[in-house]
Amino acid sequence: MNAIKTAIPDVIVLEPKVFGDARGFFMESFNAKTFAELTGVQRTFVQDNHSKSARGVLRGLHYQLQQPQGKLVRVSRGEVFDVAVDMRRSSPTFGKWVGEILSEENKRQLWVPEGFAHGFLVLSESAEFLYKTTDYYAPQFERSLMWNDATVGVKWPLAKLATMGMAVPTLSAKDLQGLSLADSVPYEMM
Repeated sequence: MNAIKTAIPDVIVLEPKVFGDARGFFMESFNAKTFAELTGVQRTFVQDNHSKSARGVLRGLHYQLQQPQGKLVRVSRGEVFDVAVDMRRSSPTFGKWVGEILSEENKRQLWVPEGFAHGFLVLSESAEFLYKTTDYYAPQFERSLMWNDATVGVKWPLAKLATMGMAVPTLSAKDLQGLSLADSVPYEMM
């Protein structure tokens, strides 16, 4: 497995070794020892989640103030543009974002640490998204950052959606009510 630092060094792209032939492929999608060696991060994952979404669905940008979740995310079917926004008030990269294409083809994973808002936009006909979390989902502590906050300035690949006849992404009612960075409660690092 290969680890690649992003523009925000705490967010790391992981590229697994894939062994393939005419029969198919094999890859180790997670190994705690290898993960710790490559990232310097030692976490216990307590929950695995799996979602399926249609083209143009944008989920996020979510974070939890208490019981913050570190997430190890990947796509098993389709393609997404995956985004992490630093919500840690005392971080030098507070309010900055990174984005990566994750797909069934590239098999990349993204480590999104605690204190980051996370979301993704589905670019393929549909996508199956899998992620491990370091703490349990706690809806009472969940917050949503506005997906298109101008201050953060995420460069979502909306032009790609436009070529497929979609003018805007599809969001849930909850995500439509996301707050701007200025109005959001930042994550306080302990």
